Amino acid sequence: MKRRLFLALAGGWLTLPRPAAAWPTPPLRRLRLANAHNGESFDGPYRDALGPIALAMDELSYFLRDVHSGERIAIDVGVIDFLAAVMDAVGATRATILSAYRTRATNAMLARTTFGVADNSQHIYGRALDIRLDTRLEDAMRAARAMQRGGVGWYPHSGFIHLDSGPVRNWTLDGAGFDGLLSRLQQLIASSGLALPKSVVAGRARHPLSVRERLALQRVIAKAEFIARR
Repeated sequence: MKRRLFLALAGGWLTLPRPAAAWPTPPLRRLRLANAHNGESFDGPYRDALGPIALAMDELSYFLRDVHSGERIAIDVGVIDFLAAVMDAVGATRATILSAYRTRATNAMLARTTFGVADNSQHIYGRALDIRLDTRLEDAMRAARAMQRGGVGWYPHSGFIHLDSGPVRNWTLDGAGFDGLLSRLQQLIASSGLALPKSVVAGRARHPLSVRERLALQRVIAKAEFIARR
């Protein structure tokens, strides 16, 4: 495997005798990752003081490929750095990858079948990772949000966090959010005189709500709450 060759070469280079005046060896940033879907792993350096290591980034792009189609993309080193920083912050030595790159077709399929999948996800661009740590997952989420390096989604019910190198934003989806919205709506709708948006009703009948449909539902609830307080 290319990574083994790279590590062997890297290890050999680090042990070569050097003149006294030589520059110090650049520090290596390492990652130890496992893929939850296919059992593959990545264990080695991906960056040194000179920048991302091309061979390692190429292997990471393969390791983080779309597990449904097998297609790959050049993974953004920013999200890899984000993950490494979060792991360092909580002393994690290993992370499990639940989702990385997704083709548009895969993302659309997941959006139809899984609550909480964004229509234009950062996963499509190779800028997002859904990860699980063996311990201190909630601490990792808090550390990631404090870093202000991109998007951080917290999924406590499912036991993972989403990291991306897109715009800074935070969200939480605990698996009971939609049921909570419906419960609140049922309590408010009779007194407010409002009705659910047709797109929400139709969307709920055929698949889990899209991001746009959830926002429409939340707007109705907010308006109903305002009317109820009058």
